[in-house]
Amino acid sequence: MVEAPGALVTVDNACQWLGQHRSALLGTLAQEGAVLLRGFPLQTAEDFDRFSGAFGFTPFTYEESLSNAVRINKTPRVFTANEAPPEVNILLHHEMAQTPFPPEKLFFFCQSAAEEGGETPLCRSDVLYGRLGEVDAPGAAAFEAKGVRYTTRMPGQNEAASGQGRSWGSTLRADSRAEAEQRLEALGYDYQWLGDDALLATSPVLPAVDTLPDGRKTFFNQVIAAGRGWKAVGPGKPPSVSFGDGALIPEALLETVVTLAEALTVPLRWQDGDLALIDNRQVMHGRFPYAGGRKREVLVALTKD
Repeated sequence: MVEAPGALVTVDNACQWLGQHRSALLGTLAQEGAVLLRGFPLQTAEDFDRFSGAFGFTPFTYEESLSNAVRINKTPRVFTANEAPPEVNILLHHEMAQTPFPPEKLFFFCQSAAEEGGETPLCRSDVLYGRLGEVDAPGAAAFEAKGVRYTTRMPGQNEAASGQGRSWGSTLRADSRAEAEQRLEALGYDYQWLGDDALLATSPVLPAVDTLPDGRKTFFNQVIAAGRGWKAVGPGKPPSVSFGDGALIPEALLETVVTLAEALTVPLRWQDGDLALIDNRQVMHGRFPYAGGRKREVLVALTKD
């Protein structure tokens, strides 16, 4: 965690400070996977936009993403983390790893912390993959060799009560079924229309294991979230996640992954004004349920580099 110097009283001060410390922060990020900045003079979505933008990364907007979560834009590059109800437990995942175009880095800004709960669990996926190789080497090798495919349901209209309720029109930036089909085919998806105007889409084979710039391997996927949190939908109820060759992921292997991840998880307990920068290739995140009269408001900005 990096505490702000007491002299930083404006966003301009904070951006100037960042110009002097950016390299050191990014060095820590590459090594640890996440950096928490606390005590900085950030209060609004606009403050967050300016400060996160001062890092100089290329923005990755919600509109152009294939995220399946319902979100609300606060500025062109800043949006809510997820509109799922407070009682929903959002399981560990790498942001948009179920798509061909995941972001590289994630900025989270806590505008308002929950009274109770609402922590963001973090898990180092490079450490997780190493542990998986120690306890189930064939399982780890299967993930790396085969990759994975994801099957999701995109509703006809946004379903905010779901952690993955973004409509197919919004997700695919399509005004018609024909446009949606054209986009899916260009991306290599299989698809099927359902009777309620929902769309069942299965991704092309995507990596389950990635290699970081320094050679470390990381368990980069949505296997936990999809395998434990997504509902099987559509004719025949296809699994939400399978190996790339279509084979089912054995339940014992999935349970091993979940158990290892739980043991490695560290909860980020938010305070108002906190900003966290996360390496999406290296660290999984989620959201614990929350309660109380104070609304939890955590905003996000994503980057392409």
